[in-house]
Amino acid sequence: MEPSSLSGLPAGVGEALEAEGVAELYPPQEAAVEAGVSDGESLVAAVPTASGKTLIAELAMLSSVERGGKALYIVPLRALASEKKAEFERWEEFDVTVGVSTGNYDSDGEWLASRDIIVATSEKVDSLIRNGAPWIDDLTCVVSDEVHLVDDSHRGPTLEVTLAKLRKVNPGLQTVALSATVGNADVIADWLDAELVESDWRPIELHTGVHFGNAINFDDGSQREVPVERGEDQTARLVADALDTEEDGQGGSSLVFVNSRRNAESSARKLTDVTGPRLTGDERDRLRELAEEIRGVSDTDTSEDLADAVEEGSAFHHAGLASEHRSLVEDAFRDRLIKCVSVTPTLAAGVNTPARRVIVRDWRRYDGEFGGMKPLDVLEVHQMCGRAGRPGLDPYGEAVLLANNADTREELFERYVWAEAEPVRSKLAAEPALRTHVLATVASGFAATRDGLLSFLDNTLYATQTDDEGRLAAVTDSVLDYLEVNGFVERDRDGGSEGLAATGIGHTVSRLYLDPMSAAEILDGLRTVADDGSGPVGSADADGEFVAADDLTADADDPGFTTYTRAGEDEPDDPASEGPASAGDAAPAVTPLGLYHLVSRTPDTYELYLKSGDREEYTEVCYEREAELLGDTPSEYEDVRFEDWLAALKTGRLLEDWANEVDEDRIAERYGVGPGDIRGKVDTAEWLLRAAETLARDVEGIDGDTVVQVREARKRLEYGVREELLDLAGVRNVGRKRARRLYEAGIESRADLREADKAVVLGALRGRERTAERILENAGREDPSLDGVDPDSSASAAATAGADADGDGDGQASLGDFG
Repeated sequence: MEPSSLSGLPAGVGEALEAEGVAELYPPQEAAVEAGVSDGESLVAAVPTASGKTLIAELAMLSSVERGGKALYIVPLRALASEKKAEFERWEEFDVTVGVSTGNYDSDGEWLASRDIIVATSEKVDSLIRNGAPWIDDLTCVVSDEVHLVDDSHRGPTLEVTLAKLRKVNPGLQTVALSATVGNADVIADWLDAELVESDWRPIELHTGVHFGNAINFDDGSQREVPVERGEDQTARLVADALDTEEDGQGGSSLVFVNSRRNAESSARKLTDVTGPRLTGDERDRLRELAEEIRGVSDTDTSEDLADAVEEGSAFHHAGLASEHRSLVEDAFRDRLIKCVSVTPTLAAGVNTPARRVIVRDWRRYDGEFGGMKPLDVLEVHQMCGRAGRPGLDPYGEAVLLANNADTREELFERYVWAEAEPVRSKLAAEPALRTHVLATVASGFAATRDGLLSFLDNTLYATQTDDEGRLAAVTDSVLDYLEVNGFVERDRDGGSEGLAATGIGHTVSRLYLDPMSAAEILDGLRTVADDGSGPVGSADADGEFVAADDLTADADDPGFTTYTRAGEDEPDDPASEGPASAGDAAPAVTPLGLYHLVSRTPDTYELYLKSGDREEYTEVCYEREAELLGDTPSEYEDVRFEDWLAALKTGRLLEDWANEVDEDRIAERYGVGPGDIRGKVDTAEWLLRAAETLARDVEGIDGDTVVQVREARKRLEYGVREELLDLAGVRNVGRKRARRLYEAGIESRADLREADKAVVLGALRGRERTAERILENAGREDPSLDGVDPDSSASAAATAGADADGDGDGQASLGDFG
């Protein structure tokens, strides 16, 4: 089937596809067209990676726009949203406009109403629905990329509920779900009332096998000799073999999947011995430039280690890297400049990074709940293997698992190579997920009664799959109890059907995209500094009782659920639970550390782990600074609660260091994290503090001074500076490093930038004329030109000395530098 023969698309699209090289549709694409994807019919396409799923989505969206509709493309990752937007923008020449939305969760994205195709993450779409985005009602087509991720316990429930809401708002909505090959694609199709196109066809042949001894044994019975000498590393030999096997004059690149960040970095370092000697002179020059870009992103050991590996044609990729690091590595790998990337499994479902050979070195990873090293799921390994083979670049792809004995070789064939992927299972009935989505469903007007709520939940994948009809109702009732006790919903039990309504604070929590338990924790903490001494905010009962996260008791009959009781209700007296005598004796002062610790102990934050020796260190910190901590410190005898408290304190100290201008490399070393971790923690805490500021304004009993202190702590995180630099750091292009240099040179505010001697400004900014002119312009200087101005050497010396004294040495990057 030729693209130009397709009907229902904007004029010229079919011919454009043929001009791109799409002479004929792939078999799965043709099957999708025959199933009506370009005629508005819903569809689930369960096909392998690189088999043309995106074009199926484009046919659905473009035909929908041609009929006068609007399309939404849901992706699992922000990075993938940017990639897809860039890909779809080629249709703008056919008057199809494209927008992307991955920003703040408290926005309604009204500007997107003017776009024909909108790309967003499932979390962003969920927040747009909560905030009443008016254009949601106009959608005629929704595409869910990687829909099998409904199986993910963290992100799956949001995708599941979001699709259910979109289909309820728009009863005739065309739903197109793109999935990897899974064990129950038919169940997903039944849930979405969609036709199923299922195929194992790939445009490039994929050979999957296991390397043991001196050869790779493939699933089709063929064998490829890759001898490994005594003492030689198995992975290194396979990477070398791919590079030395030329197709069309090019050696093959490799992706090496390992089970941890540390192993990814170690593997990349070792593989430089393979990639380095095989680089051309031109490639070395280009990689040297790329390495300098990488070093400029972050002044950390991680950044330096990555740059060192990249100079030799190798790289690592994991969540601890800054997003700029990851983008640079991905682009260079796609351009075949970097020859091998050692990655953690997070890349398997990420952006488009194909290779000729995929090496699954580690097929087990540590799982705390499992209590040790646990084999990866079949679907996850198949996703890794699917990265092998680059359309237009490779004639084939190879995916290789590693075995060190014959028994393991046979196990890997049985467990992964010949195995079918597991069925996808909904994770919605887990209480933390349902807690968030029940409140949002009520607050957004999707349900006004308990029966209506349960009826809405009947449209989810969970309801399609469950054999226990009472389980969802039981956990829903438990969650409603919690939301009522904390004042987020009101329940009218008069009459036959129990009425439900979100309270004012419940609406706010939903719009802010907070886990209700996070909101309860924040409100409880902020109320400890209230001047009137009244009880915690959010009470639903006459006694003013408040249930925060620490006041929950587990139901002994079912550890998977949580039964909510009022604090102390039916609990035996326990002196050990009282905590230190000083706790709660006086209202603590609001300090940045207290606020950073408060948001770090919410379920919306991933706390840092306590490592060996940390308990003793942070116990000491806890008691030294207990007056600053908002809430009662648990007793040391309550091991789990106390360790959680200390882990939050460790996380809060990292945030405090960032706000105190401690060097990023020093923070990374002190807490054992990467630059991506630092920025992730800062971004999350900033978002939670922004939410805390809104909650503090909306709730009675929290004074204006507290609101101001929350705002200042948030702004210090945003810019990574001490209080005196807030005004300067708020000027675009300044950031924490330049703000400190300007301050030490005597320029202390935005107003000073408008009036200061230009030579002093230029000296403080190390003579960087173009940067200085941009900063002066952004500060509102009438004439920002620095033509003929020489930098003041004394200002430069003062700025350098002051910045170094504050631990802000040359090369220090900050969030502000990337804003």
